[in-house]
Amino acid sequence: MAEQVDVVVIGLGVGGEETAGRLAQAGLKVVGIESRLVGGECPYYGCIPSKMMIRAANLIAETRRVDGIAGTATVTPDWAPVAKRIREEATDNWNDQVAVDRLVGKGVTFVRGRGTFTGPGRVVSGDREFEASRGIVVATGTVPVIPPIDGLAGTPYWTNQQAIETETLPASLIVLGGGAIGLELTQVFARFGVQVTVVEGADRLLAMEEPESGDLAKEALERDGVTFRTGVHAKQVSHDGDGFTLSLEDGSAVTGEKLLVATGRRVDTKELGLDKVGLDPSARLVAVDKQVRAADGVWAVGDVTGVGAFTHNAMYQANIAVFDILGAEDAPTASYHAMPRVTFTDPEIGAVGLTEKQARDQGLDVRTGISQVPASTRGWIHKAGNEGFIKLVVDNERRVLVGATSAGPTGGEVLGALAVAVHAAVPVHSLQQMIYAYPTIHRAIGDALRAL
Repeated sequence: MAEQVDVVVIGLGVGGEETAGRLAQAGLKVVGIESRLVGGECPYYGCIPSKMMIRAANLIAETRRVDGIAGTATVTPDWAPVAKRIREEATDNWNDQVAVDRLVGKGVTFVRGRGTFTGPGRVVSGDREFEASRGIVVATGTVPVIPPIDGLAGTPYWTNQQAIETETLPASLIVLGGGAIGLELTQVFARFGVQVTVVEGADRLLAMEEPESGDLAKEALERDGVTFRTGVHAKQVSHDGDGFTLSLEDGSAVTGEKLLVATGRRVDTKELGLDKVGLDPSARLVAVDKQVRAADGVWAVGDVTGVGAFTHNAMYQANIAVFDILGAEDAPTASYHAMPRVTFTDPEIGAVGLTEKQARDQGLDVRTGISQVPASTRGWIHKAGNEGFIKLVVDNERRVLVGATSAGPTGGEVLGALAVAVHAAVPVHSLQQMIYAYPTIHRAIGDALRAL
């Protein structure tokens, strides 16, 4: 006999947890189902612990920048306090009981297990079946992409999870993938003394961002001692018990004690029973409309929707789902034209909206303006570690920003002003007349506007 509830949330990552908790607080009878950790990747293997690692690595880099500016300083990297902090302050040694208690405290019925559709409005998990009168929310996230490289399967390669969990550092590391996750972890390990080689099949790093962003990241990480192999694909992997050898298509090879696979993420919905509600179980994502509805009585939020694998997007979509399920008259609708994202390397690389190429591919009449952070007064004052730029992408017809990149010591923070401009379609003329505080790094936005 199915248990009667209002809403079932399958997957309790950031988006699912937010949706379930708020609906329960609004008075609905909510069941939340999760087979892994409540809270998802972000607090345990992503955003939070990785930024702790980055903070520690950046302190090492800043200490090394003291010479010539504020005296002399030396630093001896030690991974032990970083690993300890991740375990004790961020992940509770990868125990989600606090998160479960928080969710239950909001009134959610928690079920540990996998959820599977058995029909419209019906979900089974273990020996329990639920019938949801209001609807079902899919928030099952993504899993790492493991490329089908000959010899890779069965070896003790790392994904981001093992990289976050490690209590000891290898002497050398191969990183397969030059995207945000790969580069962030690369720089951390390099600054702690690991010899890192990055292999990226594309011709440049951060291939989804502006070319200038990839170039900046490459130059910065090379200063940290990182070696790059771009434009070449891995052909074969071997592991002899002591380390890895990665054979490349050009006939060369790279070796390392450990191998980190950071080649992206994918949805995994095959066991969800999506066909029971009219959805394609083999699809690359669960497509949603502006109310984040995937089907009649089905909503989806977060990475599973394919709209950027970002915590902030999961929270954004969760808010839309909550209002829509509650039937709010002024329910918001989704718009992704000003999606922000930050690669937390040093320098930070923040971006919002379209790149220049994306804008041109959409047929827009594009104009760009670029300024260099070191040429700004604050950048000049900052001196060591001041690399970065501001790039603006303008739709000439509407005279508004459709995209922007902010790279520099505080690239992700400076991005805030640009995100507002893209989101609200602020006229370029208004931005050009704006007063920018002096001396700040964000004042370089004005320089980029003049470069238009």
